[in-house]
Amino acid sequence: MTGETNSERLNIIITGHVDHGKSTLVGRLLADTRSLPEGKLQAIKDSCKKNGRVFEYAFLLDALEDEQKQGITIDSARIFFKSKVREYLIIDAPGHIEFLRNMLSGASRAVAAVLVIDAVEGVAENSKRHGLLLSLLGISQVLVAVNKLDALGYDEQVFNRIREEYAAYLETLKVNPLAFVPVSAREGKNITESAPEMSWYGGKTVLEILDTFHNLPSNEDSFFAMPVQDVYRFSGGNDDRRIYAGTIVSGEVSTGDSVIFQPSGKEAHIKNIEVWNAPAKTRAVTGEASGFTLDKEIYVKRGEVMLKSGENAPIKTTDRIRANVIWLGSRPMGFNKKYLLKLGSDKVDVRLEKIERFLGEAGSGQNNELRRHDCGSVVLSLVRPIAVSSFYDNASLGRFVIVDGYDAAGGGIVLESLETAPNAQGPIPLISREFEDELFAFLKVHFPHRFPNPGAGI
Repeated sequence: MTGETNSERLNIIITGHVDHGKSTLVGRLLADTRSLPEGKLQAIKDSCKKNGRVFEYAFLLDALEDEQKQGITIDSARIFFKSKVREYLIIDAPGHIEFLRNMLSGASRAVAAVLVIDAVEGVAENSKRHGLLLSLLGISQVLVAVNKLDALGYDEQVFNRIREEYAAYLETLKVNPLAFVPVSAREGKNITESAPEMSWYGGKTVLEILDTFHNLPSNEDSFFAMPVQDVYRFSGGNDDRRIYAGTIVSGEVSTGDSVIFQPSGKEAHIKNIEVWNAPAKTRAVTGEASGFTLDKEIYVKRGEVMLKSGENAPIKTTDRIRANVIWLGSRPMGFNKKYLLKLGSDKVDVRLEKIERFLGEAGSGQNNELRRHDCGSVVLSLVRPIAVSSFYDNASLGRFVIVDGYDAAGGGIVLESLETAPNAQGPIPLISREFEDELFAFLKVHFPHRFPNPGAGI
């Protein structure tokens, strides 16, 4: 391809209902930007001719044997291509309802999305469900491509009807598409070049709109937060360090800073930022796996969140949350069962307290459970308080997975923390925080070899 590209890379997911033309659209982007290996396109065309098959641009992607047999995309393929503006990593996600897990896995790595809708079939159930999943994942840069308009004589009224219907639905999810584009992926219309057959459309092509998307700003300028992954103790060679370790999900911190751990509320100052086989450092930033020693030894557990004291971070300690959930488990999510919620580095037992409303389609029709592929706005009750953030304040501390037995059965985002219900009986602390610290110090002195890793609890 001609033209200079910069070093920026943008991750985009292509999604939509099965057979609506996602893979064909991606194949067109690859071919029309000349991003394929030399001779690849012609080789596939020759193979189709030899085997008496009609060439499809989707064949550039659907390389798995099962996909060739069934004609559907099963996994989330990762494809690279370049425009004159940047390089893209484009994720072709499965559209079939049975492969929503794969679609979620792919979408979690994307910052923008192209939703493909078949103009002949119109807005399908999965078109709505995929829009909801993008909302749950916080992907706000969305382009809707209304495909296969060649089969309808490039009818403007069909395009307008689908645009109005789908835009109204997405508005209920607080998703505002940056553009609706009428296309024919098979014929290459409005993909990289404007189509004279749709002169009634005065907007940009798919590629031109993709080039206006941007990567999200770094969390480095946000408040400091680090979920504690573990606490390590060294006892050999007169090394008595206790290192509080984890990955920084936002902000930065320096030696000497005062920090507080939530939900325990314990405070200390950072003494050193520990490094291994590297120059000493006095500052740690977003994305770094880091370890810290403190000016005093305190007992904190895995799952607590380390914050800067006085930074007024939007982190709440709560045992009730309002959340949007998608349920993918084979067994329904009901009220009279205990589940495990994983958020950040924490794990806590949780129960479904209330289903406030179903999202997208009407759901299972049962107001007392979420069935497989249902999405709902719910209230969850935790057996103990944890530190959480609204997803919109901090995605890492506002996105969670729900485990049913050994099955990762659902996931969602925290909308807000709630007060403990007036009639709820919360967990009764066995010992006070002050006594816990005194017990920790006593055990360290008198039973140094038998006292367990503090990250695992007493």
